[in-house]
Amino acid sequence: MMNIRILIVLTLSTLMGCKNGSNSEDSYVYFGGEIINPNNDYVVLTSPDEASDTIFLDDNNRFIKKLSSIKAGLYTFIHGGEYQRVLLEPNDSIMLRLNTIDFDESLVFTGEGARKNNYLIAAFVENESDNKKFMRMMWDMEPTKFEEVLDSNRAKKLDELKDFLSKKEYSDMFKNIAESYINYEYYFNKELYPFGYYGYNNLIHYKDLPEEFYAFRKEADYNNEALIGVNPYYRFLFNHFNNLALGKYYESATHNVVFDNKSAVYNLEKLRLMDSLIDNEKIKNHLLNFTTRDFIIVSKDSSEIKEVLNSFLQKSTSDSDKTYIKKLVNSVGKLKPGNELPKLTLLNYEDKEVEISSLITKPTIIYFWSSNLPVLLRNSHYKAKILKSKFPEVDFIAININDDDRAHWRSAINQYKFSTQNEYQFENPKEGMSQLVINSVNRSIFVDSEGKIINSNAMLFTSEFEDELESLLHKKKANQ
Repeated sequence: MMNIRILIVLTLSTLMGCKNGSNSEDSYVYFGGEIINPNNDYVVLTSPDEASDTIFLDDNNRFIKKLSSIKAGLYTFIHGGEYQRVLLEPNDSIMLRLNTIDFDESLVFTGEGARKNNYLIAAFVENESDNKKFMRMMWDMEPTKFEEVLDSNRAKKLDELKDFLSKKEYSDMFKNIAESYINYEYYFNKELYPFGYYGYNNLIHYKDLPEEFYAFRKEADYNNEALIGVNPYYRFLFNHFNNLALGKYYESATHNVVFDNKSAVYNLEKLRLMDSLIDNEKIKNHLLNFTTRDFIIVSKDSSEIKEVLNSFLQKSTSDSDKTYIKKLVNSVGKLKPGNELPKLTLLNYEDKEVEISSLITKPTIIYFWSSNLPVLLRNSHYKAKILKSKFPEVDFIAININDDDRAHWRSAINQYKFSTQNEYQFENPKEGMSQLVINSVNRSIFVDSEGKIINSNAMLFTSEFEDELESLLHKKKANQ
């Protein structure tokens, strides 16, 4: 540990020495660090303009990169499928250290520019913890009381930020981002509240919230490009438009209507509102893309998918997003019940190529996992084991979706002591996830003994899925 600290100090001293002797007009940043328990041999750094740079680790799992003519902003660094943000401004010399076993919580920055980034990562971790607490509260805490809790939490964090800023001079960009971590997290929880408090069965009562409950909305900015990459900002925006679209949804709904977030009317209204209220193209395109994607994945009505697709194509100005969504619609169409499973190549535990169709000889559940989500990893394998004992006539195939070092997924299997039988990884993860439209490891695919799709959007952990599985198997036996 001492040797690592000495190395970092010496490295930063050298970098800052170079900086002091450089041309003041040369705006650059040194970005580097050390990855403990790396999942692969590189780090990807993505700029606010979405340009990416791959930086390879050395034999000691360390990396360093000089970024010239840098644009100040929030950058994304990715390793082993996990990511976090780092604020880079001209003349920063930032070193990070993290352990992939506890990615966010272990992340520490040192060097010039480290203090602001340590503040932001601490704010991120605290927000994640607070959100879990607020989610539990909003189920049964009345609006006025819930608002008091949020107001108190926000005031405390703003006071702490004020104290933090008083000890050193910081850029307006950092101040803006740091304050947004507090304010937009507050706004997000306000927007989410009616969905938790009333639930889908009684969501029509969102109209009964106190008149000033959404007074904060006049402070919100739909077009703050400096906040692209700030998680609370996008969480707020998505939930805000979810809320605004409720008005259209309930125009003709009765009090006993159960809210349906898969409604085409509801999703078309969200797209319309985003298009009419957001001026910034980057922000608007991002929201349009993800809203359309989420609808297409869950909808079972091809005419509604076509309607939402046309609305999206009229509103988005991103050619790459349009190409992606069109391809998604095509992939979803191929996953309809009765269609054969797409032809895909997998790798088994011995790293040998296997065609997915060759593995299916009886009704089969295909489920997915990622080593970046260890709780779901364990739970999905445990659930599959339970279901296998209940339904021995069904096979279960586990597919790892990590896009990193080939050996990493095998080490995860060994770490959790899973059987290596029926464990696979995509030969081409990007193509495999695209063809099977995998946007969540919670989703599974159920096929019959001939490899024809029964349900491409099965939810392994729900009681409804178990009932569906039992019903389908009973029907199959009755037909034999």
